[in-house]
Amino acid sequence: MLVSTKWLKELVDYDLTPQELADKMSLTGIEVEGIEVKSEGLKKIVVGNVLECVPHPDSDHLSICQVDVGESELYQIVCGAPNVKSGIKVIVALPSARIAGNYKIKKGKIRGEVSLGMICSLTEIGFSDSVVPKEYADGIYYLPENAEVGKPVFEYLDMDDAIIELSITPNRADALSMRGVAYEVGAIVGKTPNFADQLPKEDENDTVENYISIKVENEQDTPTYKMRVIKNVKIAPSPLWLQNRLMSEGIRPINNVVDVTNFILLYFGQPLHAFDYDKLNAKEIFIRRANAEEMLRTLDGEERKLASEHLVITSGGKPVALAGVMGGENTEIDESSTTVALEAALFDPQLIRQASKAFNLRSESSLRFEKGINKATVSLACDVAAAMIAELSGGVVVSGVATGSERTPEEVIVGITLEKINRSLGTSLHKEEVEKIFDRLGFEYRDLEGDFSVKIPPRRWDISIEADIVEEVARIYGYDNLPSTLPQGTDANSGLSAKQKFVRNVQKILEGYGLQEIVSYALTTEEKAQQFTEKASNITHLDWPMTEERTSLRQSLVSGLLDNLSYNIARKNSDLAFYEIGRVFENNQDPKLHLPKEIDHLSFALSGLRVTKDWQTQVEKVDFFTAKGILEGFFQAIGVAEKISYVAWKTSDDLHAGRTAKILLDNQEIGFIGQVHPNLAKSYDLPEVYVCELNLDVLAEVVTMEQTIFEPISKFPLVTRDIALLVNEEITNQAITQAIFEVGTRFLKKVHLFDLFAGEKLGAGKKSLAYSLTFSNAEATLTDEEINAAMEKITSKLEEMFGAEIR
Repeated sequence: MLVSTKWLKELVDYDLTPQELADKMSLTGIEVEGIEVKSEGLKKIVVGNVLECVPHPDSDHLSICQVDVGESELYQIVCGAPNVKSGIKVIVALPSARIAGNYKIKKGKIRGEVSLGMICSLTEIGFSDSVVPKEYADGIYYLPENAEVGKPVFEYLDMDDAIIELSITPNRADALSMRGVAYEVGAIVGKTPNFADQLPKEDENDTVENYISIKVENEQDTPTYKMRVIKNVKIAPSPLWLQNRLMSEGIRPINNVVDVTNFILLYFGQPLHAFDYDKLNAKEIFIRRANAEEMLRTLDGEERKLASEHLVITSGGKPVALAGVMGGENTEIDESSTTVALEAALFDPQLIRQASKAFNLRSESSLRFEKGINKATVSLACDVAAAMIAELSGGVVVSGVATGSERTPEEVIVGITLEKINRSLGTSLHKEEVEKIFDRLGFEYRDLEGDFSVKIPPRRWDISIEADIVEEVARIYGYDNLPSTLPQGTDANSGLSAKQKFVRNVQKILEGYGLQEIVSYALTTEEKAQQFTEKASNITHLDWPMTEERTSLRQSLVSGLLDNLSYNIARKNSDLAFYEIGRVFENNQDPKLHLPKEIDHLSFALSGLRVTKDWQTQVEKVDFFTAKGILEGFFQAIGVAEKISYVAWKTSDDLHAGRTAKILLDNQEIGFIGQVHPNLAKSYDLPEVYVCELNLDVLAEVVTMEQTIFEPISKFPLVTRDIALLVNEEITNQAITQAIFEVGTRFLKKVHLFDLFAGEKLGAGKKSLAYSLTFSNAEATLTDEEINAAMEKITSKLEEMFGAEIR
């Protein structure tokens, strides 16, 4: 919301600089994004009078102008604008002037002719293209005839006005209007706003019934719908003050009728729409849901195919407007219009949002219909607009208001005690102080010894419960005046929980392996929310997502890691190792009735090079075993390595079938490790990527982060023996290693696979595995007999279990 401080001062009397006002508004809960004064940085830009304008002898589009700028001699300026001519007042940037973009104007020659300055368009002095009036879009701007030659142009265009940009939260939609902001500022400075609203003078000899009648199909869809008729209007440009006001607020002036509707939108927060009455198909206006595939050409020239969830204004059975979003092209106000049918209404916010979203038509009107409108001022806004249109166009307001539906705002009374206010805020406010705050807010109240009954005005439809009253008192009293206290702890030995200690240790371990922590959004798309999940789970959707990319709660951390990898790789950061600790959301029930289960997960992703090339090393890419090595080191560090096993996982569509494994902890599945499927990696614009995800909650339950007790190094020598086996190809290293340890030889300490060979010489479906076995006895030197006995047991076990051939 853009707020003109000049306009604001007309509505409420305050004596603050724009910066002071912005600071106070920020302290009372309405965030200020910034303050802009368009004239800042500009200089030597004055009113000029073009006395003579002749074509340039050396150009077919340039003109040579003799311009009076209030000095003793005329200035010759070469101008390329198509609408320049003699007898007009224009914006002139003198030599050494500064215009928009910090551009300095210099004396010079254009096609051999001296040019002393520049005749400017509005965009060249800082106005956006989107707000420049249509007739001046491709040329220079004409100032009013009474503009004083040589005087700075800033006050004529309200460029000396400070514009405060407010960031309005959804609960404060009342501040999406100048009246709402005036009430807010009045409460801050302790002044009552003054609204000098002019009501229309009606033609008593002509009534609205002679022109129009209204019928509403469903009052839930359209709680209020009214129309006024203004006849004998003459369409023309709006006066300069109105054009300036709209441009300052970021709206393009159109004509004296449309500009009034936009002015009322800003003033009351009430969207209006003006129809050319003579272009309506019938005298009856009918508001209904659209028929399937019904067509409407909107004001932007687009043909829209409507659906049954869209609300339309119809005349003679045909749609003439998409309710609350945009009018139809066939009833647009133009130069030929003489009679205006002015609409003021309330529509179902959900229907307006659906329509604006479906057609990607986000407008100032739809925004206000969606967030809420003051139900008490719908009629007043329509009356004031009708009076303004009549005044600016020379028209006459027809007697009476055509009404299809009308909803009177319900009276809202909230009870609250002084004790409740003080207890909630930690204050010691007296009854008189609270009463003064209610007076400043414009809230009527009854007080029975500190037991308040507060009547909420309709303009503050966001207030309905005790907590809202507490917040209002806090805002006006001043958040900076509230006492601050530290939390009172009762447990002198309180500290990190076991889970928190575990998570911190996990972070240290992973960062020790060179991984960097990232934090990604818990909200993602529906498609990404289902990636890298084995168990079927219902997706939890947001009812009102901020963007299409943030609609669903994630069920895995990996998709967020891939998004971060993709972002970095697109910016030439290619060797990446990320990890994340965060929550995933599972729901095996109806998401609309039950909240999802929140589970802490750990995930990491690797891509690029493990070792970069230099004068003594060769390039090594990360691979499955790089990721598995990190994982095994991690399990070793947290003391669960002996309980971990791996099982090949070939059923995931998101992971490479031959390079993926499930991870088991005491035969309970806790996660997976593997390569992202090449097709999925391609959709993220990624090269080869390896990922892992673990259920951190399960790990935290079984891991005890006790101090590690180290055993002394044995005084007696280690003994190693090698063994080579010929086994079937499908037998895994893990199964063989597990079988060797299960023999139960107490002196066996380590089993290491050091060779793998497969080929035609061994036979189809066969492979050779070679292991190094390490034995140790801390009490005595091992003898050959003890080692041989252990090896015989191991050999027999392998032959029995796997049909292994000892080579």
